[in-house]
Amino acid sequence: MRVDQIWNFSSGPAVLPKSVLEQISHDLISWNDTGFSILEMSHRSDDFSNICYEAESDLRDLLNLSHDYAIIFTHAGGHGANSFVPMNLMGRCHNRNADFIVSGHWSYTSYLEAKKYGNVRIAVDNNSVLNHNNFKYKPRRWMPLLENWRLRKESSYVHLCSNETIDGIEFIDWPILADMSVDSVLVVDASSNFLTRPLSIERTGLVFACAQKNIGVAGLTVVVIRKDLLGKFLPLCPSSFNYTNIFEANSLYTTPPIFQIYVASLMFKWLKKKGGLTVIAEENRMKSSVFYDYLDSTDFYNNEVERGVRSRVNITFMIKDSSLTSIFLSEAKKIGLINLNGHRTVGGLRASIYNAMSMSGVLSLIKYMRDFECHYG
Repeated sequence: MRVDQIWNFSSGPAVLPKSVLEQISHDLISWNDTGFSILEMSHRSDDFSNICYEAESDLRDLLNLSHDYAIIFTHAGGHGANSFVPMNLMGRCHNRNADFIVSGHWSYTSYLEAKKYGNVRIAVDNNSVLNHNNFKYKPRRWMPLLENWRLRKESSYVHLCSNETIDGIEFIDWPILADMSVDSVLVVDASSNFLTRPLSIERTGLVFACAQKNIGVAGLTVVVIRKDLLGKFLPLCPSSFNYTNIFEANSLYTTPPIFQIYVASLMFKWLKKKGGLTVIAEENRMKSSVFYDYLDSTDFYNNEVERGVRSRVNITFMIKDSSLTSIFLSEAKKIGLINLNGHRTVGGLRASIYNAMSMSGVLSLIKYMRDFECHYG
C-alpha cells in the first residue's frame, strides 16, 4: 500500500527538512549550477573553503559563540568522539583524572572508553545496576541533585551527556563547575540535542555533537573547544585525531568529510532562516509538551522518566501490555509512521522529534496512538 506522507521518528540518521533535501538533490548533480557534483568537490578547492568558512560563521552566529572557542569539524561519530576527548584533554591533569556523570547508555559508554586512557571514575550515577561483564544496565530514569555529585578537586574534565538518546533523559541546565570548588572543565556530549535550544557553551571547556541528529548526516562530529585547552593531548594521541592539529589546519589536517560538512552548512542556514535557536527551542518545547501531555493522560502507555529530566527530543514510552509492541510498530509502518522502536538494549518504543520533525508529524502519531488504544485497550 502506497503511503502519501512518511513521518520518520528515527533517533538517527534522522529526518531532514524538505527544503534541505531538495537543495542536496540539486547539488548532487550540479553544485551551485557549476556542472559538477558536491560529491566531486576537492577539499583543497576555494569552493569547499567557502563552504567550511560559512558553516563555521553560521554556527558561531547560532551559538552566539565568543572567539575564546574554536570550532572544528572531524570525522567519526559517537564512539569515535568518546576516544578523541580523553586523548585530547587528559594531558591537562598530571594524574589523568576524569569524572563521569552516568545518566544512561551513552554516558556509560563514554566512561568505559575513557577508562583506557586514564584514571576515570563515576562521580554520580542514576542508581543504575551496572554489569561490567556485558555492559548492560537498568537505569532509574532520574538524576541525583547537583550537591550530591562526588567530583574530585583536581580532574582533567567532568563528562556529561546532555541528552541520553536511548533513555529519554535530558539536562536542560548545565552546571557551573567553578561554583563547585573543583579544578575541572565541563565536557558535554550534546550529540542529540545540539542546536535544539540555546546552549550555555560558556560553562563548558568542550562540546561535541555527532551530525546525524539535528545537523545533518552521519560521518561528521562538530567540536566546540575552548582555545586554551588545545595542546593538552596525550602523547599517544594519533596525529589525525589531535584537535590541535585539526584546528591549526582549519579542519583540513586530513581529507575532511566534505559532503557531511556541506549538509551541516545547509542545516545551519535553515535554522537561521527559521529565526535561530530561541525559535526552534519553543517549537521543540511545544511538540514535546503535546506528546507528554497525551502520554500522561492515558494508562495504556507509560513513560518512566522523571518529569524534570524528560527529553524534549527523544521520547521513550511503553505499552503496558508489552505483547502489543510488535503489532503497534507493524500497524504504524503501514500508515507511514516509521522507526518508532526503542533501542535494542532497552526495548519499548521511542519517538525522536528532532528539529526537522513538524508538529503535524507529532499530532499524526498521537492520533494513531489514540486509535490503537481504542482498538486494543
